[in-house]
Amino acid sequence: MKALLLILLAPLCSASLVPEREKDPEYWRGGAGGQAQETLRAALRLQRLNQNVAKNLILFLGDGMGVSTVTAARILKGQLQNRKGEESLLEMDKFPYVALAKTYNTNAQVPDSAGTATAYLCGVKANEGTVGVSAGVTRDRCNTTKGQEVTSILRWAKDGGKAVGIVTTTRVTHATPSAAYAHSANRDWYSDGEMPPDALEGGCKDIARQLVENIPDIEVILGGGRKYMFPKNASDVEYPHEDKHRGTRLDRRDLVQAWHDAKPPGKVAKYVWHRRDLLALNLSRVDFLLGLFEPGDMVYELDRNNETDPSLTEMVAVAIRMLQKNPRGFFLLVEGG
Repeated sequence: MKALLLILLAPLCSASLVPEREKDPEYWRGGAGGQAQETLRAALRLQRLNQNVAKNLILFLGDGMGVSTVTAARILKGQLQNRKGEESLLEMDKFPYVALAKTYNTNAQVPDSAGTATAYLCGVKANEGTVGVSAGVTRDRCNTTKGQEVTSILRWAKDGGKAVGIVTTTRVTHATPSAAYAHSANRDWYSDGEMPPDALEGGCKDIARQLVENIPDIEVILGGGRKYMFPKNASDVEYPHEDKHRGTRLDRRDLVQAWHDAKPPGKVAKYVWHRRDLLALNLSRVDFLLGLFEPGDMVYELDRNNETDPSLTEMVAVAIRMLQKNPRGFFLLVEGG
């Protein structure tokens, strides 16, 4: 019976069954007849909404924070206050406007963070495991990427003259943040050290390199992921004797230095890896900030080293102070991952 079920389900997971129209970004967010535009028009017909233009936008993303997780949090909050729990209210329950978005992958009902990040940051559904590209890209196949890149709200905000930032407790090259700036057939291509030979030969760039090169004027980047920025086997500044934390880059490049070198003359760019240095910065004199506080993902809050690693709250506070210097406003992506 189990074998029969697997046989029946196998075709449903095949990338080849993605309808051709779903490979076109305009199907999802296009004009007349587009999914996004028609959904918005239908919503606007229901009520008179506040249609003022926001100056600043902060997108808070709780990885895995679906309806069931939010419900559990609401109940726990109430029970910790010696109530039944279901009647409790989270702060987000008090918002005047709330909506649900479907972020499924085009070839998977249970999605991954790369395809879903592409959906909510770029407005286009994508295949599982791909990031910043349309459903015309097949996972692992570098040669399907060209011409299928889709841009994100971070890019749109930057093009509109706003300051932009990324804050995450994962690697800054992880699935959610990478959808803001990268285009990759595989979410796991953090550095060229994780890429197969055919992808390197095909000219595809690793995600860390894209972070430095695709949008070089991102004002704030804070999170983990140091080892993907440094040459293979280079010792980590915080864990010099641990092999697993050594650099991974086969091209031997120092991308932190490349990030610094890409800044315009006269602009001040600061790189920090320690909480103390982050909190000591005079932000009025800093134009660009890169903070990488762990070789990989940052440590869970319960296990965090309060001396060396900033909390998510501290990183967000620094990011907002940096970004609000722009009179035209800002966009900030914040992930608790």
